Amino acid sequence: MSNILEVKDLNVAYGGIKAVKGISFEVAEGEIVTLIGANGAGKSSTLRSIVGLVKPASGSVVLKGEEIAKLPPEQIVNRGITLVPEGRRVFADLTVLENLKIGAYLRKDSLEEDLNWCYDLFPRLKERSWQLAGTLSGGEQQMLAIARALMSRPDIIMMDEPSLGLAPIIVQGVFDIIREINRQGKTILLVEQNANMALHAAHHAYVMETGRITMTGTGMELAENEEVKAAYLGKARE
Repeated sequence: MSNILEVKDLNVAYGGIKAVKGISFEVAEGEIVTLIGANGAGKSSTLRSIVGLVKPASGSVVLKGEEIAKLPPEQIVNRGITLVPEGRRVFADLTVLENLKIGAYLRKDSLEEDLNWCYDLFPRLKERSWQLAGTLSGGEQQMLAIARALMSRPDIIMMDEPSLGLAPIIVQGVFDIIREINRQGKTILLVEQNANMALHAAHHAYVMETGRITMTGTGMELAENEEVKAAYLGKARE
């Protein structure tokens, strides 16, 4: 299976603070790959730098064989990658349908097929298509944020803390949707503090600590790793 995304020796800094320190990882086409780690480990900075919202201090980001590290965000999105941001960030004063159309703002073709696909994935959004996004529940807003990202027809979709602030029963539903999107052909790079859910969903996983990748393996390998259990899954070593 070929790599759709390759990050090599990536460094991200905010002033004198190094948030990401020379990390390298790969995302194979068709996989769910997750970055787990504590708050402040550099996970979100990694996603933001990949999509061009933060310029890396150095390093390489290769998408489908093309270097994208120095491109502006709109060109990166046009090349087939999109980000579902932490905190959802829907446009509260616009309707569900208007939010979805904004996700496709770079497209010139018909949106009908993709709107129908999103409504099939998220029937609740179809029911609320004319409702203002700001009046949706937290779970519904997360659905909308994911669907909005899908409207650009990305080859790879990145999600930053999709379970943040959601009730456990809603979190399970979000991860069910993540698996379904993957089954339908989308590659997913997932940043998630809910390590248990993320590792059991992922084909491959990386552990980040203080800006560095310290461990890698399949999702199940890391879920069964004693150090990972102790640090991130709330299970002490026996």
